[in-house]
Amino acid sequence: MAKGVNHLNNYIATCIFYGLLCPYILFAGNSNKQTAEPSCAAWNKVKQYFQPPPEFAGKFGDYASPLNFYNGRQVENPTEWSKRRDEILERWHGLMGEWPSLLVDQKLKVLESKKLDNYTRHKVEFNWLPNEKTYGYLLVPEGDEIKPAVITVYYEPETSVGINTEHPHRDYALQLARRGFVALSLGTRDASARNEFSLYYPSIENATVQPLSMLAYAAANAWYVLAKLEGVDSKRIAIAGHSFGGKWAMFASCLFDKFACGVWSDPGIVFSEDRLSINYWEPWYLGYHPGPWRKRGIITESNPSKGLYMRLRKEGLDLTDLHALMAPRPFMVSGGSEDPPERWIALNHAIRINDFLGVKNKVAMTNRLKHAPDAKTMQQVCDFLEYCLMDAEEDTDF
Repeated sequence: MAKGVNHLNNYIATCIFYGLLCPYILFAGNSNKQTAEPSCAAWNKVKQYFQPPPEFAGKFGDYASPLNFYNGRQVENPTEWSKRRDEILERWHGLMGEWPSLLVDQKLKVLESKKLDNYTRHKVEFNWLPNEKTYGYLLVPEGDEIKPAVITVYYEPETSVGINTEHPHRDYALQLARRGFVALSLGTRDASARNEFSLYYPSIENATVQPLSMLAYAAANAWYVLAKLEGVDSKRIAIAGHSFGGKWAMFASCLFDKFACGVWSDPGIVFSEDRLSINYWEPWYLGYHPGPWRKRGIITESNPSKGLYMRLRKEGLDLTDLHALMAPRPFMVSGGSEDPPERWIALNHAIRINDFLGVKNKVAMTNRLKHAPDAKTMQQVCDFLEYCLMDAEEDTDF
């Protein structure tokens, strides 16, 4: 507790010195209380991301309210919200398949290390499934202070650390390490090379858990190995990803509540059958079925979806249920072509839950025209994570 109190006192003293009293609102120990809106420089960089445009503010569309139990009864108080939250998790895990036990007692194995600029890049290895190891890259900035951390996820781990420069502005781990974050970059390199993309447990021939849920499980195991590292603040670990990685980051942060916050770059935050990239029906996401797999592409009469996805749709379920699981933790949608401004209609449900819990400024979205991120996008992501994790109180109960 003393470390968190000293950090808080020093920060407030600094803000007062500059005439900028900036309350620590993001990770208040009692999440049902909300202090005044912050006014410090970090908040000023991101505050516009938390405001829906007037044409979408307060609109909820046809999405089922997460504040209603599945039997239709309305949640009446924060205690009941805890029960409703448990109900959502139980329902979705029941449909997607239960996770194996989390791998909580392992450590990263360092394979090689290289000093670069103001950080060191380690190639590391650990078990992300009970029966499968993976490798990734750990970037550790200079300095002995306790640091926040971010797990970045993509098709392979090289892009996020700047080794693979084929796709610019996706080097989240590198840019965040330069800003003082410990960063762990992961990816499904071998599976993606085989056009299988995802993780299948216990095997691709007979998976018992939907692959997108297993990606979230793997990220949860990555959280445990990262949290054990000396110099990492386990209460300030986020997850971020783009496209495929955006879906991965969304499911991981929603299903595993030890992630302090999440950044989801243009994953398609709700179901939609008319967008090729919002393809949750594919067998590597929520439409797993034993091979031979359906032909990749839009659902048609001649190329129907198989597996769980169509059951989710028939039962009226949508990803707004999962967004609700983030409350009161903050998240940001870095929207592009798949998540345009009208996605605020879906996000308003998450805002309403946070309002119900007595907290504000937890749901953010930025927008660009194209799916691919750009330099401005990267700046927005880094500013958001700096605000959430570097300017937040360290000593916190979620």
